[in-house]
Amino acid sequence: MPRSRRVASEPRSPRRLARDRHGRGLRSAVTGPHLPMLHNRLDDFDITVGTTAAYLRGLWPELDGVVFEVSQGPAEAIHDDHVDRWKVFHDERRIVFYRLPIVRFLRLQEGEEREEKLLIESCVFRAIADLLGKDPWELAPGRYRHL
Repeated sequence: MPRSRRVASEPRSPRRLARDRHGRGLRSAVTGPHLPMLHNRLDDFDITVGTTAAYLRGLWPELDGVVFEVSQGPAEAIHDDHVDRWKVFHDERRIVFYRLPIVRFLRLQEGEEREEKLLIESCVFRAIADLLGKDPWELAPGRYRHL
């Protein structure tokens, strides 16, 4: 087996420590230091659920202490005739949203992010309405009047 040509007692320079083995330097962030970080679909889904829940928390004080979670979609959410998009735990005051069933059944074309966001918001509205025992349109009566 051939031995390494570098002698073990050879001192390493500080400049060499700051570069990778090809001499091009360490990798930097893709967006650079002055640009915002990139968002992916997972982040966009979480942000949409979080902002909608925060909006409804501001309107309904009954939502204080309710925990909102996002999950991929467990096997127990699949039934013979339908797939659960969320699960409401009334006794624990917790709502779990299943991202894959919500997003996969959209059948949206490229560039329809607004419709996707509206569908996610409507799922949050319906889940919170189920938790509170109200109609989803009662939660924010003037919210979608402009559409």
